[in-house]
Amino acid sequence: MAYTIIDPILGAQPIEETSTTQRHPFGLIVQGVDPTHGMGQFQYVKGVTSGAAGSWVTINSDDWTTALLAANAIGPVGVFMTALSASTIFGWAQINGKVASAKCLTSFADNGRVYATATAGSVDDASVAGDVVHGAKGASTTTVSSGVAEFEIQFPFIEDRVSIIS
Repeated sequence: MAYTIIDPILGAQPIEETSTTQRHPFGLIVQGVDPTHGMGQFQYVKGVTSGAAGSWVTINSDDWTTALLAANAIGPVGVFMTALSASTIFGWAQINGKVASAKCLTSFADNGRVYATATAGSVDDASVAGDVVHGAKGASTTTVSSGVAEFEIQFPFIEDRVSIIS
């Protein structure tokens, strides 16, 4: 995860850096580029207890708090680019592009659908009715020992309902 902000922002907080001082307006979206993974978009948010790098989170646009993604969640989804392990730590969640390393359970299939699980902050490709993360898919395989995989995301969201999107 070596994304660099390409938007011209004076004093921009680097994508992989945390801060205990708010350095940008919450909700700010910037573009970044990685030499291997290409372009991505990132949103400035507050952390959450146990928010590790690669954690999947839901983003609350009312106050820019986050919650580790879990079964039955609702709302926009992102992936922490660094450890944002408390609500007083601020940084970036990726919301678009190729995620180099995000948490997942067991074996994850390349091109697999993404589902929230009972393990907060991690996803799986095992089908769970109502817990599909729309706008996300696996982009590599993983093994139990690594617990991470690559993903492709495009403004992902979860809605906790069984629906058919055509």
